[in-house]
Amino acid sequence: MTKITGKMVTLVILLLSAEPVLAYLDPGTGSMMLQVILGGIAAVGVALKLYWHKLRVALGFRGKEKLESEAN
Repeated sequence: MTKITGKMVTLVILLLSAEPVLAYLDPGTGSMMLQVILGGIAAVGVALKLYWHKLRVALGFRGKEKLESEAN
């Protein structure tokens, strides 16, 4: 048998006492969420592009010696 913890009891009480929310999400909301997601993907891409060489050295795909020789 499993032991019932206080967190499980609290979760059950919260789920049983939940009421439906009457809210309206217009099409602009979906468009805004899509823009946020695409903007986040673009930001990660730019960050990877800026730190690509440092990331490769940190992961061991490229030696520091070769990176330093390119700087000269």
